[in-house]
Amino acid sequence: MTPNGNSGTSGTTLVIGATGTTGSRTAAQLIAAGHRVKAAGRRATPLPGAEPVRFDWYDPSTFGGALDGADRAYLVPPVGEPDPAAVMLPFLREARAAGVRRAVLLSSSAIPEGGPAVGVVHRALPGLFEQWAVLRPSWFMQNFTGTHTHADSIRDDGVIRTASGTGRVGFVDADDIAAVAVRALTDDLAPNADLILTGPEALSHDDVARIVTRVTGRPVVHHPLTYEDMRDRLAAAIPPEFAAMLASMDRAIAEGAEDRTTDTVQRLTGRPPNPFRVVAERELAHT
Repeated sequence: MTPNGNSGTSGTTLVIGATGTTGSRTAAQLIAAGHRVKAAGRRATPLPGAEPVRFDWYDPSTFGGALDGADRAYLVPPVGEPDPAAVMLPFLREARAAGVRRAVLLSSSAIPEGGPAVGVVHRALPGLFEQWAVLRPSWFMQNFTGTHTHADSIRDDGVIRTASGTGRVGFVDADDIAAVAVRALTDDLAPNADLILTGPEALSHDDVARIVTRVTGRPVVHHPLTYEDMRDRLAAAIPPEFAAMLASMDRAIAEGAEDRTTDTVQRLTGRPPNPFRVVAERELAHT
């Protein structure tokens, strides 16, 4: 590492969740910028330009190989885990001991430092690493275009079901999250802060449905549910505790908790964040 704290292109970044929504984009952007990447996942899926490595949050025997030679890490918490701190903190302590000096954690705009779930990891991070950042993106635009429940229901039924009412969200493009992650991982100075990431505008789910309808030419509507209906619907597929947490996030949206935009993407990347219409045209126009 150089004296100013920049790992530069000589360093190696461990990207956990390298096949996921933000991890795959972060790995690809790091590789495109000339950085060395260890692409970590349960199946060590090959990724062009990266070293694939097996990693499982629930299998500590995979930790050493994943950490070998890495001085930076992009951390995607285990999906659906109600107590990620219990799973993640032993790995993070091992990472520090193994020579990782900078850690960038993916959290959520809905979860503050010290809050539930990954909020506990957020609170612990500055005590573990001198160089750090916590990315707190709003809800992903890709929830409506990828493999999320909303995207499935749009394709199958022409419906978006939420308990968010008319509440608005500053939906953010996963490409923009990755662009901020790359800067947080590779800039001379780490942000050493939590960063709330949004798109350029706050939209309701009715707004999203109208944009998807215009882009695809297929009618899509937003069907509002009660908190209880949303919780029970989710609990049919995921653990009840996690279903209740997700449904409560929808309820918070209905109450205005996510009705905001920030300049973080512009500030860290030097360009404005992508609006939802652009992402929808890029990812849905030919589906």
